[in-house]
Amino acid sequence: MHNRLRIRAQRAPKGKWIIGHGWNEANFKKKRFPKLADLDQASPDNPVVLYHQCGRLCIANSLALKLAEVTKETKAPQGGKIDKDAQTGELSGILRDNATDLIWKMVPEPSEEEIMNAVSLAFEKIVEAGITSIHWMVLSTIELRIIKKLLKNKLPLRIYIIIPISLLKNWTHSELSKDTCNTLVKVGGVEIIADGYLSAKKAALFQPYDDDPDNRGSLLCTQEKMNSLAKMVHDANLQLIIRATGDKAIDLALTAIEETSKLAPAKTSRSRIEQAALLNESLLQRMKQQNVIVSVQPRVVASEFAMWAAIRHLGSKRAKWLYPLRKMIREGIRVIGGSDCPMEPLNPLLGIKAAVTRDCFPQEKLTVDDALRIYTLNAAYSSNEEDIKGSIEEGKLADFAVLSRDLKAISPGEIEDVKVKMTIFEGRVVHPKSFSFNNC
Repeated sequence: MHNRLRIRAQRAPKGKWIIGHGWNEANFKKKRFPKLADLDQASPDNPVVLYHQCGRLCIANSLALKLAEVTKETKAPQGGKIDKDAQTGELSGILRDNATDLIWKMVPEPSEEEIMNAVSLAFEKIVEAGITSIHWMVLSTIELRIIKKLLKNKLPLRIYIIIPISLLKNWTHSELSKDTCNTLVKVGGVEIIADGYLSAKKAALFQPYDDDPDNRGSLLCTQEKMNSLAKMVHDANLQLIIRATGDKAIDLALTAIEETSKLAPAKTSRSRIEQAALLNESLLQRMKQQNVIVSVQPRVVASEFAMWAAIRHLGSKRAKWLYPLRKMIREGIRVIGGSDCPMEPLNPLLGIKAAVTRDCFPQEKLTVDDALRIYTLNAAYSSNEEDIKGSIEEGKLADFAVLSRDLKAISPGEIEDVKVKMTIFEGRVVHPKSFSFNNC
């Protein structure tokens, strides 16, 4: 990481912020957090903040801390922590939970040009991976303006927009052209966040973490508030998407979905739980009864067991209910697959391999057919588009990828070596053929 940061800093204008995310100390040779001195040496003239894989943990260099006016005397905000050296009391550069906001509020908003350049690069990488449709989790109104500009171009993929609940009150169909209800771009869902991540022990659980008896995680809203937010989404005729990781948070989400289902049918009624991790038999049956879509990231499943040591943190009895993909599919629950990029690699073939080669609780392995389905037809179903895409059939859109090998004719361990030879979108080659957004 030190060398990559140094190279990036050498290319950046002096004083420009450098932002990164996705690091995990378990992937480092020394299995430790980065050090403040390492960041300072690699980037002395540019403020740096690098976010951990779990999100609400970061390390900043001295220049970033100075700009944010964070010193060893600074008191951490409620719900946050500023790490210091146990002997000297000096800052380590590590900030946790709400303390990460001290740095983030100093990071300038990117310009539309910067975002457009990033989008262009992202689209290039996406089609290289054989992907023809994405679910774009929007974070700000500026992204909605960018998407509107993208419509002036010949897009290389389809975009299903998901906005956070915080933007729903300000969002109207007029922010995007009326053509956004076509097959290229549409605002489809609204996300509500119920709890935090397992890796940070913020996922809300009914019982404490096995190695942390005083910690059950925490919910980010009450049941009453969740029900109210869910109704707002229903009334807007958009898909209800609740990110819930722990079993207590999933219970909260399902109750909100059950309450919403009693209302008059909405135009978009396929409710979805994002990153549903820790389940039990009761939650499984409630999901089935409500026809809930469950969105998972198979590479995250592997990381939870291999890097986070899920069995140690949850105990073997609960850990067997961590992402029980095969159980869900056997029960008829519609499971869809994603990448959780940039926290995990974008390549869906790596997700497919993770789903079919699961080491911990291998009874939850998927077949290659099932793994392919969660990334194709099931994903299309989740956005109400299974009639036009998700499978290669006469009358459907000509969106597909050509692979170097048949996934069903090779051993599971060889899947990650398969190459995307060609990506076809609307009947035209978008990879390896290049494209650009020159009209914006």
